[in-house]
Amino acid sequence: MSLRSSSSLRSALLVAGSLLLGGCVAAPVDGPRPDTGKVASTAPLMPSSFFPGGAERFEAWRCTPQQDLVTAFGERELRLWSAHGAYRLTPAVVASGARYQQGDLSFWNKGGDAVVESANGQLECSAAMARPALTRKQRPGVMFHGRGNEPGWNVNLAHDKPELTLVLDYGAREMTLPYRVIGMDNANGRVILASSQPDRTFELRLEAQACFDDMSGEPFPARVMLTMNGETYRGCGQGIAP
Repeated sequence: MSLRSSSSLRSALLVAGSLLLGGCVAAPVDGPRPDTGKVASTAPLMPSSFFPGGAERFEAWRCTPQQDLVTAFGERELRLWSAHGAYRLTPAVVASGARYQQGDLSFWNKGGDAVVESANGQLECSAAMARPALTRKQRPGVMFHGRGNEPGWNVNLAHDKPELTLVLDYGAREMTLPYRVIGMDNANGRVILASSQPDRTFELRLEAQACFDDMSGEPFPARVMLTMNGETYRGCGQGIAP
């Protein structure tokens, strides 16, 4: 968006940018809601907003007013993540380029440029970088992978049972632990997992929002926060489909 306007208009646009994708309603995501707190024998279904939806890669967009987005272009839809949540847009008719829409929210792009519009305003965006989506072949038996830096850590959720593997402190510590689901909001893409062992407590929060690796800048569709032994680890992640 042009910054040639006056300082007062600039301030208004910055406010609009922060709210642009905050007022849109995410498309419902299929999947059962568990009996929170109950230990299950099988792995839960993750919200589909954690996944690329058939797309081969995630793309990062830098936008003005300041807001960064993540997209995944599939054959029949565009998946879009912002700091406020996840959205699924379907193709719409346009004279040139490609346009996708969900209610008042639209995404038009041509090459490395894009315009995002909603009832709250407009963003002008440029493609920054892309990352290939992780596959089950690369991560056998894993349905969700998350990772972070400083110190380097990662988490892998098994696809067939409520169990996760944590690798902490640059690989110095590794443990496989059972978990229980204590929160599941499929529609808004939020999951909270906790230890099912009283002597090995942790909490893992997953949320469908635009996330960028704080070292490489690579885009992801989910924010990850792990709390364990009084320490908090933050990072990004994605769901991995079979």
